[in-house]
Amino acid sequence: MKLFANWSYPTAIRFGAGRISEIAEACAVAGISKPLLVTDKGLAGLPITRTTLDLMDAAGLGSAVFSDVDPNPHEGNAEAGIAAFKAGRHDGVIAFGGGSGLDLGKLVAFMAGQTRPIWDFEDVDDWWTRADADAIAPIVAVPTTAGTGSEVGRASVITNSQTQEKKIIFHPKFLPSVVISDPELTIGMPPAITAGTGMDAFAHCLEAYCSPHYHPMSQGIALQGMRLVKENLPRAFADGGDLEARAHMMSAAAMGATAFQKGLGAIHALSHPIGAVHHTHHGTTNAVVMVPVLTFNRAVVESKIEDAANYLGIRAGFNGFVAFVSDLNAMLGIPGNLTELGVKEPDVPQLVAAALRDPSCGGNPVEMNVENTTTLLEQCI
Repeated sequence: MKLFANWSYPTAIRFGAGRISEIAEACAVAGISKPLLVTDKGLAGLPITRTTLDLMDAAGLGSAVFSDVDPNPHEGNAEAGIAAFKAGRHDGVIAFGGGSGLDLGKLVAFMAGQTRPIWDFEDVDDWWTRADADAIAPIVAVPTTAGTGSEVGRASVITNSQTQEKKIIFHPKFLPSVVISDPELTIGMPPAITAGTGMDAFAHCLEAYCSPHYHPMSQGIALQGMRLVKENLPRAFADGGDLEARAHMMSAAAMGATAFQKGLGAIHALSHPIGAVHHTHHGTTNAVVMVPVLTFNRAVVESKIEDAANYLGIRAGFNGFVAFVSDLNAMLGIPGNLTELGVKEPDVPQLVAAALRDPSCGGNPVEMNVENTTTLLEQCI
């Protein structure tokens, strides 16, 4: 396959099929000699994880693994991971997996040397400066899904199990030193996970593109990321072994997470509390609320969406773009609303209040308030 390259934006990325074979070299570049591989429970026993651990062991790096990571990781997972890191006297983390494994792995590397609690580093004002930057362990990130883009992000999303809220923990040194993006690692993804993670990548690109903040570099990346998803997600969903489509989707995922430096919006502001309380899959939740949010923002984003539709080869402007998203969701088997997704008897005021506290709502093109957000959420339900 010709899709093989080394990139340096926003960090060092080794992209291409088979590049997991370079895991030991990537650790050496990052300055890691005794890594802890952090992944989720579902991945821990799969062949791709075993192969990676064998490569580490053969290179003299050991084969230590921590996999007590839930789909929506919380502070309990973090505390257990930090304990494992310290007990093994590790000097770095290989964050391996989808969003949960990547986010928790980065958080372990960040928190292992800190003395303050996790919540002191929430993405609020300049709270990140509270951290001891010299105590942050290096990170090598290995994504095994194509959606979250956490491998190129400066934050982790962690659920506060006491308040049932997803919190964004931020520090510039969350950005991994080296990323290995190997599409062969995504071949075994089930169709439903391919769909949900792929729509997560699309949501990142779409919200970044629509954000009112000024960041023309992110604007261009977001637009091209949407094109890659449009052209390749149906292929990857229909044929899980289509390596070229899988590779393009990995690119789109990294592009979405790079682009949302420009901002996110109501899709994520709703999805975060819904996932925290009802334990829904994040990317699938994004897909479910996407069309209502587009309609919610229409008065402000219509001309932008028309431009995007022209670029993507979608006819009929804004309406055509909305129809494209609806048809794509249907083709991927995405539930039609939150009730179908499994959200039963939601506490609407609680979810609305949490959405308005979420940092993502600040990037929404239409200002969110209690009244309009309640109406929006009810439409999603």
